[in-house]
Amino acid sequence: MSGSRILSISHYQPSRVLTNDELAGMVDTSDAWIRSRVGIATRHLAAADESVADMAADAAAKAVARAGVDAADIGLVTVATCTAVDRMPSIAARVAQRLGIPAAGVFDLNAACAGFSYALATAALAIQGGSSRIALVVGVDKMSDFLDWQDRSTCVIFGDGAGAAVIAATEGDEPDGIGPVVWGSRPQDGSAITLETSGPAGPPALFRQEGHTVYRWALTSLAQVARQACERADVAVSDLAAVVTHQANLRIIEAVTKQLGATEAIVARDVVDSGNTSAASIPLALSKLVERGEVPGGAPVLLLGFGAGLSYAAQVVACPPTASPQKATPRRSTP
Repeated sequence: MSGSRILSISHYQPSRVLTNDELAGMVDTSDAWIRSRVGIATRHLAAADESVADMAADAAAKAVARAGVDAADIGLVTVATCTAVDRMPSIAARVAQRLGIPAAGVFDLNAACAGFSYALATAALAIQGGSSRIALVVGVDKMSDFLDWQDRSTCVIFGDGAGAAVIAATEGDEPDGIGPVVWGSRPQDGSAITLETSGPAGPPALFRQEGHTVYRWALTSLAQVARQACERADVAVSDLAAVVTHQANLRIIEAVTKQLGATEAIVARDVVDSGNTSAASIPLALSKLVERGEVPGGAPVLLLGFGAGLSYAAQVVACPPTASPQKATPRRSTP
């Protein structure tokens, strides 16, 4: 049995930025209304011809370059997403093809906004069990494809993007850098967040959410999940260097971290600039903290994902080292 650690983390965001004032010209809303309810100022939207696979491959290529690993040594690629349009091949298989990863196990995972934490835990368990020595984990979503742009309660929340991490087995006496996961769900309330289709001939799938139900659940359940993850990792809440929750909205982020009592930790608030990017939000927010040098390498960071199915997953990880971005160009041919 081996431990695992994060070697590198990176992210990708589309170039188009949609402001609250622009949204106010599309739907009955305002900058003040959006900021007061979800804390968002801007979000990035992918172009019509920019796919989930494109964004995933861009983030993954940068993470692999930063880790300094050979693509041939990557034994597992897993992608967390809930917005892949095509059924086959998987986004993970497309990422592997574009990055020249020749023989890795590949699969996609759908736990919605909790997806990256689920995928990270799954890859860490594969490494601990000896199935792989190096894994690539991606969280990516293109929520703009599934929004009702006349519904101000949902269309103002989301953005598009991707985040990726390279993880590897620990060496020698090196401590485990990815703590035990605490995960679960409340499926009896799963209808609170949906993205459903009536089939190939039916109307397009659109995102729907019972915001008050989700808000109440988050504020009554998630702080305890976070405490359990700290306990299982044998890390005191007071020793956390940073808390990176799913970037659902600023009110939830601040309420949950206050309940947790992580008063000395840096709290990721990337939702203000990026909106809710679903499975991409945790790696995207952590990547920005690392790039800015706000959290030292090796420091304990709590990750807390939560989303549709009222699923959740939390783990404490050792922060990957700060690294200057390296240029990496993914292959964009269609498999």
